[in-house]
Parts: sequence; structure tokens; C-alpha cells
Amino acid sequence: MEAITPDLSRLDTRRRRIYYRATHRGTHETDVLIGGFVAPRLETMTEAQLDALEAVMDLPDADLADWLSGRRPVPAEVDTPMMREIMADATDPARLAAIRGGR
Repeated sequence: MEAITPDLSRLDTRRRRIYYRATHRGTHETDVLIGGFVAPRLETMTEAQLDALEAVMDLPDADLADWLSGRRPVPAEVDTPMMREIMADATDPARLAAIRGGR
């Protein structure tokens, strides 16, 4: 699985800002997990999906890393459909193999 980078020239300002935030989270782990989820989907996301994504991205980086890696369960108050989509992507076996370099 190859890393996907959206064509930033085709994105509006909001989507470019979201892409930057998703790939520059503060820790490499969340850059890979959140950025890897966002990149292939960003161009086709609806405004409602973008709102939901931004709400997840507003959560503390350390908490996101723990939840997405399975170190801690996702609390009910942040267990939204968007969080579940990101979790499913983060735990997808093909995605994990690609992150680990095919190991």
C-alpha cells in the first residue's frame, strides 16, 4: 500500500488546512494514523464529514494515539461515527502491514 497525497492544488482552503493538520499532528504515530486516513478521502468528504473530522482532530494527540493504537478504549463521549471510521482504518490489517513496511 503506497502513501497517498491528495492533489493540493485542487483542494479548497479548508481541505488544505485539514490535510496539513492531519499530517502534522505532533507525533509521528498520529501523523501516520490520522494523515493516512485523511489523505485518500479528503477530496470527496462532505461538509458534515469535514466537521466531524475536525472535531476528532481537536482531541488531544496523546489520547488519539492511545485510542487508535488500542492502548486504551475510546470513551463513549468521543465514540462518534467518524472516530469509528478512523479506528477501522487504523486497525485494518493491510494498512498496518503497509505502516510496518510489509512485516
